[in-house]
Amino acid sequence: MTVPHPQASARVHDLLAQMTLEEKAAQLVGYWVDQGGEVVAPLADEMVTTTKYADATAHGLGHLTRVYGTRPVDPVERAAWLWEEQRRLRAETRLGIPAIVHEECLTGLAAWKAATYPTPLAWGASFDPELVAEMGAAIGDSMRELGIHQGLAPVLDVIRDPRWGRVDECIGEDPYLVGTVGTAYVRGVQSAGVDATLKHFVGYSASQAARNHAPVHAGPREVADVLLPPFEMAIRDGGAASVMNSYAEIDGEPVAASAHYLDEVLRGRLGFSGPVVSDYFSVAFLQTTHGVAGDLGEAAELALRAGIDVELPTGDAFAAPMLERIRSGEMDAALLDAAVLRVLAQKERLGLLDETFETPPAAVDLDGARHRDLARRLAAESVVLVSNDGTLPAASARRIALIGPNADSAEALMGCYSFVNHVLAHHPGTPHGIDLPTVRDAFVAEYPDAEIAYARGCGVEDDDDSAIGDAVDAAAAAELAVVVVGDRAGLFGRGTVGEGNDVDDLELPGLQRQLVERVVATGTPVVLVILSGRPYAIGWALDGERRVAAALQSFFPGEEGADPIAGIVSGRLSPSGRLPVTLPRSAGAQPYSYLHPRLGGPIDVTSADPTPVRPFGHGLTYTTFAHEHLQASASVAAGDTLEVSVVARNTGERAGADVVQLYAHDPVASLTRPVAQLMAYHRVDLGPGESARVVFSLPTARFAFTGRDGRRVVEPGRIDLWVGSSCEDRESVTAIEVTGEHVVTHDDARIVPVRVVADAELVSPGR
Repeated sequence: MTVPHPQASARVHDLLAQMTLEEKAAQLVGYWVDQGGEVVAPLADEMVTTTKYADATAHGLGHLTRVYGTRPVDPVERAAWLWEEQRRLRAETRLGIPAIVHEECLTGLAAWKAATYPTPLAWGASFDPELVAEMGAAIGDSMRELGIHQGLAPVLDVIRDPRWGRVDECIGEDPYLVGTVGTAYVRGVQSAGVDATLKHFVGYSASQAARNHAPVHAGPREVADVLLPPFEMAIRDGGAASVMNSYAEIDGEPVAASAHYLDEVLRGRLGFSGPVVSDYFSVAFLQTTHGVAGDLGEAAELALRAGIDVELPTGDAFAAPMLERIRSGEMDAALLDAAVLRVLAQKERLGLLDETFETPPAAVDLDGARHRDLARRLAAESVVLVSNDGTLPAASARRIALIGPNADSAEALMGCYSFVNHVLAHHPGTPHGIDLPTVRDAFVAEYPDAEIAYARGCGVEDDDDSAIGDAVDAAAAAELAVVVVGDRAGLFGRGTVGEGNDVDDLELPGLQRQLVERVVATGTPVVLVILSGRPYAIGWALDGERRVAAALQSFFPGEEGADPIAGIVSGRLSPSGRLPVTLPRSAGAQPYSYLHPRLGGPIDVTSADPTPVRPFGHGLTYTTFAHEHLQASASVAAGDTLEVSVVARNTGERAGADVVQLYAHDPVASLTRPVAQLMAYHRVDLGPGESARVVFSLPTARFAFTGRDGRRVVEPGRIDLWVGSSCEDRESVTAIEVTGEHVVTHDDARIVPVRVVADAELVSPGR
């Protein structure tokens, strides 16, 4: 059973001592004021609360659920309502405790007229935690201005299978990339005084057959070494203030009822002391979908005993059913106290216990110049040039055919949890509320003197091929064809990717492959642009007989995402994104991760080949980079820190951004180890001929893995190190010897410090 919050003040303990049973329960639930028939959460239509708002708040309230993010409401008008409501809670409830207001903020604040940023998979593709932190701070500032206290992001699920619909919400398939980028987002949001919420603890992304809410059968080492590290980093290094449970069941045990994961692991091993909030309806799901509770009262007790403190979005179980169970004597009322202490301590830290809510904002700008600049920069850094035969950059093109279902669609730039696709889809005719130039708009601006012919060709997912002929004709008459395909994000079948939109193959949806192949057949050079929330099996377009001239992968780049795409095609911008997830060979090769042991790759004992089309970390630029002189000490004691340096040099004729990637492999260990594992990385901007020495202070704890006894250990022996342009590219290689053994503790560093030193000798004139 969880223990009381160790940081609860005397004031908080005094408040708890004054509370009635009803007042305690009220602090542990949310209320969804705008909830109706719109399905913006899993099975929400089956969980509509019948409790009247006045009755639900008579004894106080823990959370107000998505007051800005459920339907299109004017932010200033809604803020005035919210301030008045908080004043009412102060004045009309006995203890006068305001509510925490929480909102989604995965791609920016999910509210009408608020900026929409690239989806998290694009954050991963940028390999730029510092920029993600800047974005997080801007999002946090908008939230705080509107009286929002808690954001339901970031998602720290490590991608295990791209068929899963929620891949676009994830950062990547490597736990260190996920952890560093996710931690940066946490730091950014929380710098504004808004609590971040880590999602989804733990194992959600490892579901069987990549089906949403499906059972998870992950071994303890996969959980410990792959799925848990991002959470540990965000908690211990980012100071994450809140955690949300996973919907998953792991080996038959629902996480929402798991004292092992929520208490022993989260609070014990990871040291988390803040509130755990339930994913929407997950407490009720213990009865309705998992079948481990006979009724909602029992579900409430199971969740509380496990370590869930707050039921969101409403009090389906923690309100009346739990109170009835306590009054009947089936449940001890003292079980509530630890959770209430954590909630009250959070409210005290956020300043809610003293806030008077005097003056709501008279005007807000949720999409100003700061937001647009950050959105544009992050979008530009995240576009991955997957292939290029020299056609790009195409600055001089004068007859361009712009083709495809995503070429003139603003929605195609947005992820599932963007307000546009998540909420406005239920309100047809409502304006976006923000400027959303499409790829077509961007090309018209980028090529003012060119003749641009547009042809949609086909839809994203329908089977109507009647317009493909027009697209073929447009391409045949052009000198360059830009074909923009991919996904449409949405929820539960409304779209091709997003929550509940899982797939059993990885072909481009609908007739899009047919469209691309017929355009390629014209002989006109084709630039394939993929706007998607998952990687697709596009080997036929990259390496086939009729391959495209160039391919750009953009993972839902947000409101400013069209401009960088046009700018990269023209050459105004240089691509610098890297794949945060491998490009798959096929659906049949899934689940696949670059973090596979030797027998997880291509081997002679089977005819099935899982080799991806392009590896993790891959990405081309408009210049070339060399990585030379990888240096490290010959040996290092386990538990110590190793200094590893490499010279990155721009060997091309234009400026560019290199992502220096340091990988390791333990060739002989007591348990099988991945053939490649990202140890550290760093973006560095270099002009033509410039070089820099990138120095990684690598703690040997980065070599650790969970041993047979369940402890994370650094073993003695040789470690191979290399730097290259992807996990498969061993451009500069060395090896070290680890001496002794070290059991990893919480005192070991998790994030690798990096410094960059201009290499005077290599950049001096004439060299």
